[in-house]
Amino acid sequence: MPSIQDVAQLAQVSTATASRALSRPDMVAQTTRERVLKAARQLGYQPNVLARGLRQGETRTIGVIVTDILNPFHATLAKGIQDAADRHGYVAFLFNSDEDPAKERRALDTLRGHLPQGLILVPTSGAREHLKAMPDLPVVELDRVTGRPDATTVTTDNTGGGAAATRHLIELGHTRIGMIVGQQDISTATERHDAYRAALHAAGLTYDPALVLLGNHREDDGYRAAMHLLSLPADHRPTALFVGNNEMTVGAVLAARALSLRIPEDLSIVGFDDSRWAQTMNPPLTVVAQPAYDLGVQACELLLRRLSASGNRTPARVQLPTTLILRHSTAPPARPRSGASGPDPSAAHPPAAHPPVTPSTGPPRA
Repeated sequence: MPSIQDVAQLAQVSTATASRALSRPDMVAQTTRERVLKAARQLGYQPNVLARGLRQGETRTIGVIVTDILNPFHATLAKGIQDAADRHGYVAFLFNSDEDPAKERRALDTLRGHLPQGLILVPTSGAREHLKAMPDLPVVELDRVTGRPDATTVTTDNTGGGAAATRHLIELGHTRIGMIVGQQDISTATERHDAYRAALHAAGLTYDPALVLLGNHREDDGYRAAMHLLSLPADHRPTALFVGNNEMTVGAVLAARALSLRIPEDLSIVGFDDSRWAQTMNPPLTVVAQPAYDLGVQACELLLRRLSASGNRTPARVQLPTTLILRHSTAPPARPRSGASGPDPSAAHPPAAHPPVTPSTGPPRA
């Protein structure tokens, strides 16, 4: 097995320089680093990162926990984090919690064994309690917040995005606007729901709890919620939907198709989060876009600044803007033709029981 001395000899540098090129690339000239990396690849050299970290008192690893790696938004967050970490010579250990607090706790327990220097966390509802077991670990809360008073966070303007989406539908003439929301103990979901409700109030429209259903951030739950809303009697059925994330939006679109509702002629839809499928579906989807990749990069850069010798450990709050992107899934509500009421999906699909949203009475847990 080749050693670091072999790499140094082939690259024609000292052992110390070869070691720095692999472990602290920012301290070595680019040409030297490239020569060392080429030698390491040629020899098949693999450093023992954990052992080196124990010797040096730092592992140059960070933990990353997202809640749904199959969601393109979370995959893009992880990509931004990994790219930024790699530029600084850090390794990111990625875990997926599946929106499950128990899985999140197990991921944190596993991470402890790898001695990470910091953590970037998209929190579940249990995160605030879980983080009490790691009081000295620098943490950046990403996308969502736990409400910890000393937390460093990187988020987007969910309130502004939710308000913009709802106002857009109101300005088109919609008065029965349904919403499919995420878990109401998750900060992003409560912020978007509260913004929707406030925008209705500002326009003089009544908030109807029967038009707001939980989708729990998942495609299948979004589908069930949309089927319920779109199967209501024609005089109460929403003419537009604001959907709280891209997975639930997929479910809502599939439900509209299953009920033979045309988008946007019979139903307008605005989703929260942009994606390739939203741009290429027919019709292309109007969305509130978040800068997912930049969120990941910012979270990693902020964490690494805190880890540096001169880093500022004061809690920071970074919020990036959202953007309403108008495409072709929204239009003014259709006017019923004389003697006809348009498609009536309730005739073929009677509404199933579905839990309404209960507004949160306290601060969100994550």
